[in-house]
Amino acid sequence: MFRSLSSFNYRLWFVGALVSNVGAWMQATTQDWVVLVDLTDNDALAVGTTMALQFGPQLLMVPISGYIADHFDRRKILMFTQTSLMLLAVGLGVLLLSGYAQLWHVFVFAFLLGVVNSIDMPARQVFVSDLVGEKDVVNAVSLNSASFNTARLIGPAVAGILIALIGSGWVFLINAASFLAVLCALFMLRVDELHKSPRATGSPLKNIVEGFRYVSARPDLTVIFIIVFIMGAFGMNFPIVASTMAVEFGRGAGEYGALSSILAVGSLTGALMAARRARPQMRVVIVAAGFFGVASTISGVMPSYWLFAVSLILVGFSTVTLLTTANSFVQTTSSSIIRGRVMALYGAILMGSTPVGAPIVGWVANVFGARWTLGVGAMAGFAALAVGLGWLVVARKLRLRRDPRSRWRLVVTHYGRPLPGTETASFTPLGLTSPIAVVRDEAESARPDTKPIPVAATDDAEDCPEARRIPNAGSPASAPQAIPVSEPEALTGQLRLPRDD
Repeated sequence: MFRSLSSFNYRLWFVGALVSNVGAWMQATTQDWVVLVDLTDNDALAVGTTMALQFGPQLLMVPISGYIADHFDRRKILMFTQTSLMLLAVGLGVLLLSGYAQLWHVFVFAFLLGVVNSIDMPARQVFVSDLVGEKDVVNAVSLNSASFNTARLIGPAVAGILIALIGSGWVFLINAASFLAVLCALFMLRVDELHKSPRATGSPLKNIVEGFRYVSARPDLTVIFIIVFIMGAFGMNFPIVASTMAVEFGRGAGEYGALSSILAVGSLTGALMAARRARPQMRVVIVAAGFFGVASTISGVMPSYWLFAVSLILVGFSTVTLLTTANSFVQTTSSSIIRGRVMALYGAILMGSTPVGAPIVGWVANVFGARWTLGVGAMAGFAALAVGLGWLVVARKLRLRRDPRSRWRLVVTHYGRPLPGTETASFTPLGLTSPIAVVRDEAESARPDTKPIPVAATDDAEDCPEARRIPNAGSPASAPQAIPVSEPEALTGQLRLPRDD
């Protein structure tokens, strides 16, 4: 479960990031409370607007942020972004302590925070593979999630206490100090032990277009992105849910912070369970979306504060199970030369969906009441489940059929698992949600100047050699010393299916 920690560089990064994440959660909790209570009269729409401004740049800057992550030294990128985030925290902290802070100041701060984070996120996500190498990426991503949710367990609770004891401004300054931990870790890394990934080359425009083409050629990634968008827009608006529900139950800042920490208990459990899995499985993402819908429904009908708080453990567990698995699946099944651009798209869809949903959820809270924010989340979970199941039914021919060998027995069939007794000699098993490789058209001969795209062994891969044995795969055009790919069919996603002959 903790094999990535055997690396000195990853241990150093893990500790520094944990300290910084605690500070970041303290700041996020304080920011939402300041907007809801100090600068407005319990205006959930203002909280939603703040979230929209903070996460909107993720969507707007996706072409630039992905290009930066694939072209420049990620360690230096992170030094720049972490320093910028520290200075922003100092600025708003000073404004709050001086008594001059107004709502528009927080809006500007949130927007600038989003701009910096849009550059930081893809570089930070892909930097994990630089720290541990390809073979431990899944474990390292899961441990990063565990670190993030451990901080979520500690940070909001501490923030609630500090808001009451010393005031909101000091919490921002404490967060600014926490960035020193991750900056020290970045400076102390053994640079010669980093697993250097190949840097993409070529013009920025062609590289940006290539990232979009790669994702469009992967229908499995498209389904993941749609699920993540639905959940990010309408399901994961926890600052609005926690703050309005705390007010609904007549509680203060301390109890509000406790809700986020209790949510993190389930989140941490989900992250640690994900770390135990050898491979990310797409079906886990689909099931977790449905479980989120059930958990949100349960939370929405809880009659008391403490019952509501306990029910959030289920919400946190399903959320992190979905996000950690989706993150690992996207990273490990994408070519390393293009991974930064793919992760920028993933982050843009996850974070950039917030400006779409957060104001709507805030409006729902103002008009219909706090509990309906959980109702919206439940509907989002069930909608994401429907998208995943719909893709399996349409694209992978998922069916429930009667076993011809027994009158009463039902069996699940799909492209890679026909009815018992109907397999042919040429049949190759295919996992239900195995990753789809990006391959060349069969009519096109493989070019000697390209290298194979690695397709990780994920989700039923031991039963799905077709997911790994792609003879005509080629690197993206931005691979060093490769001729740029311009023909449309060169990045076509093809699902290898058994022939009917």
